Amino acid sequence: MRRADPHFEREKAQYEHPLPSREYILQILTAQGAPLEFERLVELLDIQPAEIEPFQRRLGAMAREAQLLQNRRGDWLIPDKADLVRGRIAGHPDGFGFLIPEAGGADLFLSAKEMDKVLHGDKAIARVIGVDRKGRPEGKIVEVTERANRYVVGRVVEEHGVRFVAAENKRISQDILLAPPEKGSKKALKAQSGQVVMIELIEQPSKHSQPIGRLVEVLGNYADPGMEIEIALRKHELPYEFSTAALAETRKLPDAVRKSDWKGREDVTSLPLVTIDSETARDFDDAVFCERQGKGFRLVVAIADVSHYVAAGGGLDGDAYARGNSVYFPRRVIPMLPEKLSNGLCSLNPQVERLCMVCDMAINATGAISRYRFYPAVMFSHARLTYTEVAAALYDKDADTRARLAPLLPHLEALDSLYRQLAKERVKRGAIDFETVETRMIFDDHGKIERIEPYERNDAHRLIEECMLAANVCASEFLREHQHPALYRVHEGPTPERLVKLRDFLGTFGFQLGGGNTPKAQDYAKLLEKIGQRPDRQLLQTVMLRSLRQAIYSPDNVGHFGLAYESYTHFTSPIRRYPDLLVHRAIKSALLAKQYEPGSWEEVGLHCSMTERRADDATRDVDAWLKCFYMKDRVGETFEGSISSVVPFGIFVALDGVFVEGLVHVSELGPDYFHFDEK
Repeated sequence: MRRADPHFEREKAQYEHPLPSREYILQILTAQGAPLEFERLVELLDIQPAEIEPFQRRLGAMAREAQLLQNRRGDWLIPDKADLVRGRIAGHPDGFGFLIPEAGGADLFLSAKEMDKVLHGDKAIARVIGVDRKGRPEGKIVEVTERANRYVVGRVVEEHGVRFVAAENKRISQDILLAPPEKGSKKALKAQSGQVVMIELIEQPSKHSQPIGRLVEVLGNYADPGMEIEIALRKHELPYEFSTAALAETRKLPDAVRKSDWKGREDVTSLPLVTIDSETARDFDDAVFCERQGKGFRLVVAIADVSHYVAAGGGLDGDAYARGNSVYFPRRVIPMLPEKLSNGLCSLNPQVERLCMVCDMAINATGAISRYRFYPAVMFSHARLTYTEVAAALYDKDADTRARLAPLLPHLEALDSLYRQLAKERVKRGAIDFETVETRMIFDDHGKIERIEPYERNDAHRLIEECMLAANVCASEFLREHQHPALYRVHEGPTPERLVKLRDFLGTFGFQLGGGNTPKAQDYAKLLEKIGQRPDRQLLQTVMLRSLRQAIYSPDNVGHFGLAYESYTHFTSPIRRYPDLLVHRAIKSALLAKQYEPGSWEEVGLHCSMTERRADDATRDVDAWLKCFYMKDRVGETFEGSISSVVPFGIFVALDGVFVEGLVHVSELGPDYFHFDEK
């Protein structure tokens, strides 16, 4: 007689008595209306002895995903039934924090004592235990479901013989103890007090212990040139080294366009396309050409064909997706693609052949696009122009510049005439045109800021901007007409809550925003016109801007509020933005009557929106760092400035002529009691 195989018997038992589904487990717990002991749950669900172990694993998996929770007695319960709230931890520099609920609703205040158990970004479950002294719902952490921080960048501090790291991210207020070097390790790192380091957390915080970290990288001293960027890269987890696979693919690419690459492309090398960018630009995504066509214009926008070289699913594509976009710091760029592509093979450099995707438009005399066509092509940039020299030739009528650009002048003047019509169309459409003062930092030989100066946008900037807007709109329309899914650049108007706050604020200045409960971009534009050049224009404009939601990437085309477009996408910068690369692939697929799928368009959109915000946060950190060092040498000086915003703990003041903003704490406002009135 054959001996029974225990593995077979277990499999047979599970087949005959399949485990109850997660939904059924939740249904039984809901019906019972109270926490259940494990044995009682086994009894109610008719779990067989051979199923005990896999059933325990299922309960554990449900607990990790916060569908279930065990109380102190070990009984199983549904978190939502126990006044428990799931969410993400948001730390505050002063030690306390909040739990931001996943399901929405009011944030839960967490005391400094509760925050000792978690770090900023962790996911947790908390119980509502009452309200704090400010009337906010207060919580107590029941369980940490997911840890967000594996690596932390910060400064080494030594006090009373104890070495710890103070995180550079001020939302992580806990000191992280430094573990001693591992015995016998030949590569044991050493860091001096005050140095900036990267540590790996080997023990997360708990109710009874501080977090502990192991030293993995010594970045250098706090004041070293470029340290601000090194910190920002690690603090915001920006990928800054290309993978082995991406570098291997890059090495296999040619240095120039090959004849075999011409197949299936139109030849536009004779067309006098030119690039117009800033003096410091090194990657050229776009080139333009314009000529008069009857009473209207022909506008050709040629965009670098990155998708020809970066294949979907390859190493380069994986790195580009992870980065999402190039990040531009003062004096340093973290490119989305390796330099051979971003500054070489894909960049529309002058006097060399380049592969491109062309949007060829016919625009009538009033600035409306009457027809357009997309096609892959080979181009030859006839000149690399700057905004400054185009403005000198077209608007300043500089004789030397005009003589130097003589062969291109007719096309540049046609571009300018077209721009005037597109600008009129923009006003008619009602697009919002916020005027912000852009600045640039001028550095000395030691890497310190010498001065900060305003960077004036001239009409040459606006000319190129309108050409790119036109091409982006055509790309959006093309994909919509071909019913091909894509990532749209969507921008929604104000939420009802923000609208109420904005109207209250404007009312104190005697202004009203039109449009009732559903204002349009045109209503914002009209209000900006009424504000004119008042001294407080910048403040009013900032508050108006903050009332709007952030633009994101999404497959759901809900239009672009700020630009007043029903449909809009990003097509013109595939060297530095991943969504543009996806749009190129989608257009190519539609031209061949095929479908391109990068996976879930919604997930890709969320990821690209995240990487954009991540880059903004990192560059903002670096700017703030550099400005702090710049102002350290000017302590004691007196400046004039204007109040840019008011908050419960003080006022922010923008210094005139210095272009630096800082906080005047409420305690510095004078010997009096101050009450914050949000309106």
